Amino acid sequence: MLTSRHSFLTRFLLLPAILILSLSAVNFAQAQRGPAPRGTASFEQWLSQEVNHQLLLLPRYSVFDYVQYKINDSEVTILGQVVSDVMKRDAENSIKRIEGVTKVTNNIEILPASQMDDRIRRATFGVLSGDPALEMYRLGLVHSIHIIVKNGHVTLEGTVLNEGHKNLAGVRARAISGVFSVTNNLRIETSKTEQS
Repeated sequence: MLTSRHSFLTRFLLLPAILILSLSAVNFAQAQRGPAPRGTASFEQWLSQEVNHQLLLLPRYSVFDYVQYKINDSEVTILGQVVSDVMKRDAENSIKRIEGVTKVTNNIEILPASQMDDRIRRATFGVLSGDPALEMYRLGLVHSIHIIVKNGHVTLEGTVLNEGHKNLAGVRARAISGVFSVTNNLRIETSKTEQS
């Protein structure tokens, strides 16, 4: 009886645990190796993931900022619009710390300080996040809609699930008092099956 119980524990509990630990150690070792050699497609893919990860981790990155990047070998160009100079500096510094990056060009625009623009930002966010069809974007569960306001002109950036959400966000933003124009740059997410 003791032998069969020991055999059961070994087969069904101990062996899977050892297998899981072994696989974890392999994954950890691969992660510790760092990027692929510079100049390869796999390096640029790795670097793109790292840049995206670092930007998403920025504590001041909000729905009122929009930062994009371009990669050319080991050089990264960041661009977009942010509401504070601290956010611009933080974005650049976080990318400079990535292993393998040789140069960072910071083309991020700092939006002008304006009480009117701040009011429009808050109102647009409130209207978009208060709409039952669009509230999922506020929670960050699916994607996000970034609201860029410059001198009363609103630009919507980001990715939404469908054309209806894109159009609804544009209509809601146009209804905000004090908005001069709305540029709707929201992109529709396409599934991998549609791309094939």
